[in-house]
Amino acid sequence: MKNTILFLLGIGGAIVSFAQSYLPSPTSLNTWGDQGNGTYINPILNADYSDPDVIRVGNKYYMVASDFHFLGMQILESEDMVNWKLLSQVYSRFDFPGWDTNEHYAGGSWAPSIRHHDGKFWIFFCTPDEGLFMSNATNPAGPWSPLVNVCHVEKWEDPCPFWDDDGQAYLGRSIHGAGPIIIHKMSPDGTKLLDEGRTVYTGPVAEGTKIHKINGYYYLSIPEGGVSEGWQTILRSKNIYGPYEKKVVLEQGSTNINGPHQGAMVDTPYGEWFFFHFQQYNPLGRVVHLQPMHWKNDWPVIGVDMDMNGIGEPVTVWTKPRTGKQSIITVPQTDDDFSSDKLSLQWQFNHNPENKAWSLTEQKGMLTFHALRASSFKQARNTLTQKTMGYKGTATTKMIYTELAEGQYCGLACIGKENYLIGIAKQNGKTFLYFEKDGIIKQKETISGEDIYLRLEADAKENNYQFLASQDGKSYKEIGTSFNMKFGNWKGIRIGLYCYNTQSADGKVAFDWFQYEHDGPSIQNKH
Repeated sequence: MKNTILFLLGIGGAIVSFAQSYLPSPTSLNTWGDQGNGTYINPILNADYSDPDVIRVGNKYYMVASDFHFLGMQILESEDMVNWKLLSQVYSRFDFPGWDTNEHYAGGSWAPSIRHHDGKFWIFFCTPDEGLFMSNATNPAGPWSPLVNVCHVEKWEDPCPFWDDDGQAYLGRSIHGAGPIIIHKMSPDGTKLLDEGRTVYTGPVAEGTKIHKINGYYYLSIPEGGVSEGWQTILRSKNIYGPYEKKVVLEQGSTNINGPHQGAMVDTPYGEWFFFHFQQYNPLGRVVHLQPMHWKNDWPVIGVDMDMNGIGEPVTVWTKPRTGKQSIITVPQTDDDFSSDKLSLQWQFNHNPENKAWSLTEQKGMLTFHALRASSFKQARNTLTQKTMGYKGTATTKMIYTELAEGQYCGLACIGKENYLIGIAKQNGKTFLYFEKDGIIKQKETISGEDIYLRLEADAKENNYQFLASQDGKSYKEIGTSFNMKFGNWKGIRIGLYCYNTQSADGKVAFDWFQYEHDGPSIQNKH
């Protein structure tokens, strides 16, 4: 027994040493994602792709994540589980009250599931106010079918469909506030629930269930214990309604990875298994980690059991999944020269857009916004956003403001629990460059000219953000003080382009381009 313990401790020590040997210095690039040497460093996606769900179809992997009040659910694709690109978006608006007037902050799509069945890709999600939704597509690149409001009900969350071997369809879900886990029978076409559902598990903040059937067992993969402090539980039974056995399979343990849960068990064509989960990393959001996984006695074993208590812990570095070919190192695109007549997939509107008030064709090669009336930035329509990416980054845009109207505000935003803005405004016939903190203008100065370069320098590790501006695109000066950001409305920090008018629906502005450099592994291979 003593020799066995020493052997196991030796393995654990070797794994720790292996991981430490690949840890980068805090100031180096490529501190996450694909390292180009056959390994990856967690997080694999260092951006707010919260509540990730992943499936494999053939040799490719597809991911969805919750978007809340930002529209409208991005589909990501990968060939190796580590390098991801944006492929499509599922929907473009919610046709329900309050979505045209920005009244659903923290609402919208919560914890979706993606599955492949009967030659189609299926996505299910709940919103806290409007209920259960479904969309499907034969091609994950789209088009996706119009959203079906399967069940119009409040306070449901985290649905997952499942089609059994006999064709019977089911839907698992939980309730706002997390728990219990309820399973319904569902029509095979995913458009109707056939019963009131049966409770199969109650637990400490049990939510986000994913349903699998492997080797005759039904498995419910459930995050428990809350977003930042929880763990991953697996339930198994020979009957979909239970009774279920329970096993905790992943916890923070001795690591600094808080709340490692809420994700997906996925296999590869080579028989390897991995587990996707998020980590709450303030203020960046909930970032995506990838853990090694294998099976023992028909239970999944996730991560590495560093402290030998029978529960896995997250790894920092690991060998990439085998694919049999060389992958292109990349992360989801961020830049945009606005040369297309369609929005690039990284952009998401805050609530429903007013499509008559923005254009990519009115001024070729530019994004044009016509101002809509709003009392403040938070109520402004047509605010276009994208996720911040990585620990450090610099986002810059060139804005042309030759057609400002009285009362108009436009520029670059840093969006979180509090919103910070840099931009151009016209008040009392004068044009100003201004810095705003959550509705209060802290600094402004008169300015002349036709265009301006606006920049955000972001450091998520230090939680330090700074706006800068330039009139020649070469010499930048700081505008306003540096500031800290806070995770808010269930979302991490975002960058936004905005335009609104407090007095009338007059004036317009154009953005010539948007460039975003960050510390991700694709810095030399950006789309």
